[in-house]
Amino acid sequence: MDEETAVEAAMRLKSDAEDAKSDPAVQEEWIRQSNLIYGGLGAAGLVVVQPFLTTSPLDLTATICVVAFAVSIPLLAALLVLNRQEAFRRQVTKSRLVSVAKAIAEGSAFVGMTAAFWHISQIAGITFLATGVFALGVHSAGYTKLEYDGNFRSRFHRSIGKPPAE
Repeated sequence: MDEETAVEAAMRLKSDAEDAKSDPAVQEEWIRQSNLIYGGLGAAGLVVVQPFLTTSPLDLTATICVVAFAVSIPLLAALLVLNRQEAFRRQVTKSRLVSVAKAIAEGSAFVGMTAAFWHISQIAGITFLATGVFALGVHSAGYTKLEYDGNFRSRFHRSIGKPPAE
């Protein structure tokens, strides 16, 4: 594949991805998945932080855990409420502030969980960290394979009433 063909293929893929972002069915699925993620992380944070409420003073890993969840839990709650509005309007927001909040909420929840496992056992913390990074790779690879394969463009016709191309 020469450079010009590769650039054309990349531009076509970018265009297909933009089309997919505007598909109501795709947006609805993103909202469902986000609800699962935010609810699960928020609940996990509440459970993990609870034992530290009556413990004083906290060691370094416990402090990191508590502070990370102090950041993530309110953001996750706000994102859950926003998801209800997105579901009601049947579209996802394009706000950069929301994108930043998502990254901070999810990242700080991951830091909090890692610190919690590290507090229990350094080996458990390292294992959680490494497995979490691996799991992100697994999800990314699977998602990419499902959504950006050779039939990418054909699968979005269903939302406008046309059958997908064979």
